[in-house]
Amino acid sequence: MDVQQLIKEQVTSNPVVLYMKGTPQFPQCGFSAVSVQILRACGLSSFFSVNVLEAPEIRSGIKEFANWPTIPQLYVGGEFIGGCDIMREMYEEGELQKLLQDQAGVS
Repeated sequence: MDVQQLIKEQVTSNPVVLYMKGTPQFPQCGFSAVSVQILRACGLSSFFSVNVLEAPEIRSGIKEFANWPTIPQLYVGGEFIGGCDIMREMYEEGELQKLLQDQAGVS
């Protein structure tokens, strides 16, 4: 399986996927840490994450997959949502909470 197929499988078989530097327990950059905090503030206690620091092929492949140059990247219901800044804006507007309720069953 090539990296693009692997990424597609990850984002379509998990309701919420965060490609990040580090893990939710130990983020390795500030943007990844904020992204995890936002998801937890939305009531999401667990989600599928990929540590791109341990998978260089995914680190470069995910940028191609979404045509988005930065990490972290959030996918909900198989759709690319955006990075940390977009997540923050959506959270502040209440849009991310609604999306997670609709797509991931977060209450």
